[in-house]
Amino acid sequence: MVANKEELYYKCLDTVNRQIEKYENEMEQIRESMENNDAHTDYDEDDTKGQLLGDFEKYAEYLDNSRKMKEKLSRIDKTHYTEQVDFGSIVETNENYYFISAALGKIVMDEGSTVYAISTDAPIYQEMKGKKVGETFKFNDKEHKIIGLH
Repeated sequence: MVANKEELYYKCLDTVNRQIEKYENEMEQIRESMENNDAHTDYDEDDTKGQLLGDFEKYAEYLDNSRKMKEKLSRIDKTHYTEQVDFGSIVETNENYYFISAALGKIVMDEGSTVYAISTDAPIYQEMKGKKVGETFKFNDKEHKIIGLH
């Protein structure tokens, strides 16, 4: 893969935007269900409204997390390249590519390669942070070599 940081950035942004839209839609459906469910007036955990309220709060938390990821992504300079692993770096190891950005997981690029979007909180990032091309780090009892930074 020729690391195209801009394409990767926009794929990550698209992933986050889809998450936000999904959670907003789920919350809207729950809101409608709660409004249409007049049979239950009690908010006990066992009744439908209690279940819906719990689901609503769960999706509200997911939505908040996705919005935080989007905000974090917005701080990435798509044109800046660094000589050591840091926030915004694309790290090429002997096994995988990692985009130090937000915890979005597997991102498939247009030409078919896979990049793992990870946050600065990820344990693997803690092991590779500050490393340069040619250096190695150990993660899950396995040694990884950095063969490229983009």
